[in-house]
Amino acid sequence: MNNTTHKLIILSLLVVFSTQAKAQNISIPDTLSGWTQTWVANLNGSQAAYNNWSQGGVSTLSGTASSVFTLMYKKDQFSYGFRTNLKYGQSKVKDEGVRKTDDLIAISNRFNYQFREDGTLSSYATIAFRTQFDDGFEYTADPNVADVRISSFMAPGYLSESVGLSYKPAPAIIFEAGLGLKQTFVTEDELAPEYGLDPGENFRSEGGLTTGIYYEKEVFENILYTSAVETFTNFLIPFDETDVVWGNELVGKINSLISASFQFELRYDNDFSREIQLKQVLSAGISVNLY
Repeated sequence: MNNTTHKLIILSLLVVFSTQAKAQNISIPDTLSGWTQTWVANLNGSQAAYNNWSQGGVSTLSGTASSVFTLMYKKDQFSYGFRTNLKYGQSKVKDEGVRKTDDLIAISNRFNYQFREDGTLSSYATIAFRTQFDDGFEYTADPNVADVRISSFMAPGYLSESVGLSYKPAPAIIFEAGLGLKQTFVTEDELAPEYGLDPGENFRSEGGLTTGIYYEKEVFENILYTSAVETFTNFLIPFDETDVVWGNELVGKINSLISASFQFELRYDNDFSREIQLKQVLSAGISVNLY
């Protein structure tokens, strides 16, 4: 795949407008009393066609569907949050077929107990699960060489649990630290080595230290900026192999139905690669509150 096509695929990637930070850290309002729930569906798309165009170009057709359901409860000092984040997208590129652009199944549970009435100090416990719907491939530039499958449903799948302390010095920022467990599932034997498992192994469990920094603020009118840094350090491996995820997103509301967002995410997961993973997405589309 040439650089021009690669850039077009990146620019045509479409994502839901719930931020990566929100997907991981369920923020429950201090003003909440009792139960509340939201359900947001997004349908985004883009299309470009060229025929005898002097500047050149590659015809593409892209689309992404997503759904985010959130359930929250608060009474006195105790609160609970539950969220499912589902999304799937594909892009059809001329002469290169259909390729996946986004794929996620994420389920999060968060329990919180405030030590102070102002909410600055609290304890938390989380249970989270993440995998994908469909096969993922590393695409080759040579049309005579088959694309390499590198992932599938529950290959990998991640289940994590953590407990710790949360400090909120200001409404826009939260610091967290705690102890955590992380289970990795790779249900297909041929993919096990891709995620640090020996051939024939399908499961790994790790224990370690978890940290998180979350920031969310409306930087301009109707423009929300969210940033999240999360780490997991296995007690049994060198410190420089710490898993790190840093997600950033700017979301702008054009009106009650249409939004635009820019997402930038870096990941380091030594089990998959010694190199930093990067994701950059610019998107626009329709967002509907179903509940």
